[in-house]
Amino acid sequence: MILDTHLHIVDRRRLRYPWLAGVPALDRDFPYEDYAREAQRGGISATLHMEVDVDPAQIEAETRYVEAKAAAGGLLRGCIASCRPEEEGFAAALERALEDPFVKGFRRVLHVMPDALSEGARFRENVGRLAGTGRSFDLCVLPRQMPQAMALVDAAPGVRFVLDHCGVPDIAGGNFSGWRDGITAMARRPNVMAKISGVVAYAGPEWEVETLRPWVEHTIDAFGWDRVVWGSDWPVCTLGGGLTAWIAATRALVAGASEAEREQLFSANARALWGL
Repeated sequence: MILDTHLHIVDRRRLRYPWLAGVPALDRDFPYEDYAREAQRGGISATLHMEVDVDPAQIEAETRYVEAKAAAGGLLRGCIASCRPEEEGFAAALERALEDPFVKGFRRVLHVMPDALSEGARFRENVGRLAGTGRSFDLCVLPRQMPQAMALVDAAPGVRFVLDHCGVPDIAGGNFSGWRDGITAMARRPNVMAKISGVVAYAGPEWEVETLRPWVEHTIDAFGWDRVVWGSDWPVCTLGGGLTAWIAATRALVAGASEAEREQLFSANARALWGL
């Protein structure tokens, strides 16, 4: 069975997502119920909600919204909440979040932000506050931003980081070597795990399993089976064929691994990291 570490729920009636206006293919509602139906057919038995970069004024409202969904039953086991480490009020927001066991970690979207955002002293200090809390910090960065990401990791050695989407590679563009070197360097940091998630969205419309193989295999080889988790990145993965196609592709890519290794990727590592 699979523990999906990267589900997005989009409900524009309840929350505001300013960035969706720039992504017409995703600018609609993506309800939990649609995900759950397909996920259960594909073998997903539990999931974590990943923040969807809502209007900053609604960050805590998003967490409450997802908790209410989870309370109604189903697959949801926790959330990775949005945060703003660059802001003065981060410490107080963190204290409130730490009182809620449903919050398993945090993310500040970086791949669409100026490279210098994570280099600020306040940003690094605030991310460092996660050390010893049992909460992780997800890194969503472009390959060219890997130096900034590694500097952030090095500034907070006591924090557990998760690198989203195999480092957001340009699979369709084929720029393998620059991406590969960044993944190799990031994997040397023992407090970082890699998320094998949603790369079909970066592969172009004609991808096949072998299109994805070098990117996924290098990420797993670099980090090792004990430092990788699996995620769907639904609904973003619908840009590259959808959830069912991504599940099938992943199963094909790791068919040669041992049963224990597949279990680590699909569920065991996530359960250990987030105490699920």
